[in-house]
Amino acid sequence: MELINEAVDNGARKYKACEELGINVRTCQRWMETGEVKGDGRADAMRPKPHNQLTPEERTRVLDVINSEEYKDLPPSQIVPALADKGEYIASESSFYRIMHENKQQHHRGRSKAPKNRPISTHEATAANQLWCWDITWLPGPVRGVYYYLYLILDIYSRKVVGWEVHEKESSDNASRLVARSHLREGVGDKPLVLHSDNGSPMKGASLLTTLYKLNVASSYSRPRVSNDNAYAESIFRTCKYRPNYPYKGFAGITEARQWVLQFVHWYNHTHKHSGIKFMSPAQRHAGLGDEIMLQREAVYTVAKAKHPERWSGDIRCWELPSTVYLNPEKEQEVLTETG
Repeated sequence: MELINEAVDNGARKYKACEELGINVRTCQRWMETGEVKGDGRADAMRPKPHNQLTPEERTRVLDVINSEEYKDLPPSQIVPALADKGEYIASESSFYRIMHENKQQHHRGRSKAPKNRPISTHEATAANQLWCWDITWLPGPVRGVYYYLYLILDIYSRKVVGWEVHEKESSDNASRLVARSHLREGVGDKPLVLHSDNGSPMKGASLLTTLYKLNVASSYSRPRVSNDNAYAESIFRTCKYRPNYPYKGFAGITEARQWVLQFVHWYNHTHKHSGIKFMSPAQRHAGLGDEIMLQREAVYTVAKAKHPERWSGDIRCWELPSTVYLNPEKEQEVLTETG
């Protein structure tokens, strides 16, 4: 900053002086925002030791306490208050954790099982009937506290509802029969298929697992307490319950609930223009008509631009469908999908 100020005082432009020193003029301005030169904030900068740093004796005392017979199975969040009850304060909980980490003692303590970092369930589909997801949601009944349960299976590639049923209770038996019927109706046969769901008891029941084994369907599950891992199912349930004619005050009976869901599924599969598949219906995408429809739209837009080019500021809208659809894509896959 002394060199820059000297150059400016002698008539040089500030941004030119910054260029000579290899810094940006905005960096120079940020350094002087308070009127005085700020301290070096870089991670590798040399800094004086903080005046409130724990002494070597205090750090040794912390290690002795956490490894003592009385506190060896307790976390710092319990050790520090326990010491305070005895009239002793050594350091804060964060200091305890930091010292444990520096001495490689920040591990699971106690007899309970250590928490696990479960890998995210990542799958991809390049055609229909390769990757399904399913879930159960409640539908309001005729009185408060009475519910019906909508079982729904969605093809992630085409967004088509390939199976659904409404029952009065949740059970693995109901789910097993629905999966078997949907598998037969879609003609999957021996083709590889992945069925993704959350970790509810109907999803992991013995009858459903037996059916999946017989059908040679691979099961996939969300991470515990991570609802976003089954985002496609959550999305269609939101679409369902925010329809204008959804009877949010309750269905008169299970027959009425089934009739309403039947109408909704028909609308969703054949009429609804889904934004995730370039505004075509899931049934069209499921039937393999996507490329034909996109080519027709591209031709219409091309003719429209040629007719009135003054109304277009750039290229026509991109009507290219992604060839691969991912369930919970990893970061690298997201980048590859966006860049084509």
